[in-house]
Amino acid sequence: MLEIRLHGRGGQGAVIASKILSYAFFLEGKYAQSFPTFGAERRGAPVAAFVRAADHFINRRSQVVNPDGVIVMAARLTETVAVDAGLRDKGLILINSEHDPSFYADLARKYRVATVNANGIALSHQLGTPSMPLINAPILGAFAGVSGLVSLEALLKALPRFVPVKQEENRLAMEEAYRMLIDAEGGHLHADT
Repeated sequence: MLEIRLHGRGGQGAVIASKILSYAFFLEGKYAQSFPTFGAERRGAPVAAFVRAADHFINRRSQVVNPDGVIVMAARLTETVAVDAGLRDKGLILINSEHDPSFYADLARKYRVATVNANGIALSHQLGTPSMPLINAPILGAFAGVSGLVSLEALLKALPRFVPVKQEENRLAMEEAYRMLIDAEGGHLHADT
């Protein structure tokens, strides 16, 4: 079973991103589930969302505590949240950041770290505002590119179901981030599904 954890801030779209990713896995013939965890947090407070995908029915309904990969939608969360908690050895951490992966040297000693400026990509396609870029499409495109676990085609099919506005802009942002990470990373994360 493949398990992914997403970390974001309230209002940033981690929950929607988890739904898009889960549905993309479903479109590829997998059993999939997604769900969030948060309390009475306000906009901007840390939230987490989880995705599982497998070739068999998934009975587990608990939070993901030992993910194969982690998506961090706000780089500053690496300073305040243990985003690598429980991450499997050589697991992937994808961070929405302007910095090169070497900036996260402490994490890179133990895990595969990739970065993408999803904020910049989103804003270049008029997705959101400078104070709140809408990064679901680019962060998921980057995840597909760096991990190889889900296809870009499945993500593009899943996206309109959960993000029905600015479909062309979202498609272009997802494709751009995918190309950036597939070119930069080469190999992919492998997990038993």
